[in-house]
Amino acid sequence: MWLRLWSLCGFLAMAGGLVTLFASGNLISLNPTVVLAQTAALVLALWARYSLGRRSFHLTAEPTQGTLVTTGPYRIIRHPIYTAACLFVWPGALAHHSLPAFALTAMVTVGAVIRMLCEEHLLAKHFPEYMGYAHVTKRMIPYVV
Repeated sequence: MWLRLWSLCGFLAMAGGLVTLFASGNLISLNPTVVLAQTAALVLALWARYSLGRRSFHLTAEPTQGTLVTTGPYRIIRHPIYTAACLFVWPGALAHHSLPAFALTAMVTVGAVIRMLCEEHLLAKHFPEYMGYAHVTKRMIPYVV
């Protein structure tokens, strides 16, 4: 129960930060490096979503029916969609150099970390093989974290 509530808080932090970054003009930049990073983030998110197949999205952390997904980007990182969200917001915030942009980006990042930790705990309970998978993949950055 508490994990689902915390995961909802994480989702709200991510969504609220992302929407506010966009509305305040602190998300999008025409800087080529930012455009490249944000394009890579979108590609990663779409690839991960495609790899999940017909599994539905939940506001709270909910393991879905079926098998543990370990294909596509999930072969090398456990949370490619949250990684993509962070990869999308940080370059925009860095390009705008403002304290509100950094605070909102940190809010998105903290929300993503909360979601990841909640999901990992629930996935480990739902899929016995999850801990083995977690030992051979990194959480967000391949070969690093």
